[in-house]
Amino acid sequence: MSLTLDALKKKLPAGGLFGGGSWKWSPEPLRISKNEARKMISLGQPLAMFQRASDTLYRSSVAGREAPWLADWLDRGKPNWLRETQRDPETVNQFPRVIRPDLILTESGFAMSELDSVPGGIGVTAWLSRIYGEAGFEILGAAEGMIEGFRSLMPEGGDIWVSDEAGDYRPEMEWLAGELGTGFQVLRAENAQPDDCDIYRFFELFDWKSIPAIRELVAGGKVTPPFKAHLEDKLWLALLWMPSLQPLWRQLLRGPHLERLRAVTPFGWLMNPEPLPAHGAIPRLDVHDWREVAAFSQKQRQLVLKIGGFHETAWGSRGVFVGHDMSSAEWAEKIGEALASSSEHPWMMQEFREGRRIQHPVFRDDGSVEMMDARVRVCPYFFTAGNDVTSFAGCLATLVPADKKKIHGMSDGVLVPVMIGN
Repeated sequence: MSLTLDALKKKLPAGGLFGGGSWKWSPEPLRISKNEARKMISLGQPLAMFQRASDTLYRSSVAGREAPWLADWLDRGKPNWLRETQRDPETVNQFPRVIRPDLILTESGFAMSELDSVPGGIGVTAWLSRIYGEAGFEILGAAEGMIEGFRSLMPEGGDIWVSDEAGDYRPEMEWLAGELGTGFQVLRAENAQPDDCDIYRFFELFDWKSIPAIRELVAGGKVTPPFKAHLEDKLWLALLWMPSLQPLWRQLLRGPHLERLRAVTPFGWLMNPEPLPAHGAIPRLDVHDWREVAAFSQKQRQLVLKIGGFHETAWGSRGVFVGHDMSSAEWAEKIGEALASSSEHPWMMQEFREGRRIQHPVFRDDGSVEMMDARVRVCPYFFTAGNDVTSFAGCLATLVPADKKKIHGMSDGVLVPVMIGN
């Protein structure tokens, strides 16, 4: 089992992939332990149930039965038509059929930094899985797992609508459509028109004004992921920990599912600027006011600030700010901005989880190999077929230099599939 840098680059599709394959390359997949692989793969069903429970909680809030304040927070900044659509009883059984958690590999296990239901990387992961699988590596999800997983969403074929905003991902989706065969095509969302076929939506809902056929697309109802912007919001990772919601989470999620979710989700807070009672305190931070958090020392700022879902900076890493990686002035300014904009764009905060350092072989530009001191994010992909069974299909690992606080695709990062190590 060996792959050379030249062989890998020669296998790149003619149309390229994300970033044109400008990442660094490795001669082998990321190896994780059998126990880590088992825990990661077992997250599929709890995550699917979490989204269903979140939708139920949102609808209960809209109806005024439970946590009436919650729907207001999740609806902020969204147009009226989208609020009406996601509340429509006709959509009650519609859920995202692709789920991708972003899991930081830490010394104590996995830490989920995001749950994405409009994820990029599907085509890249499919291509990498095939290439490394053909080289003899036993890839998690198998060499063709990602392709067959995506096919299960639209067994009779369908159109993949990719917006200009998500244009960096168009090459990988065009390659994927080509591998899926007759009946699949990629369309530019800005000038596409719905027909009778199924449609995969590859654009963020904040970008809806750029899609002229958005209303026809909604009316057709043959779209995945569905038009449920509230389920695409990062705020749920904080709401999972909110003390007042704990009885509801216990009702909506089976005990083992809730335990698995909490085991991988760092504690988080909804950043509400409303004053607390004189005797109140923000849980775990043990302060009375967010202005006190703004004044935290660098050592205290082992925290991550994130903008909520319905905003142009809420995907990728653009709206993520690591507290101890910022100056005191920058941290205070960003918290002030978050609190001031909460009526339109809510923010959340999470405890920071340090990725563990690993050594992994990486190709130099001349094709020789060196060991990289790295931190890792793994992104397993789960697909829910028409029978409502959620299955694991593959996993993309992103390795970045160990001095980076945020782990995401970058020119000096490495993208590889994942396998179980010896």
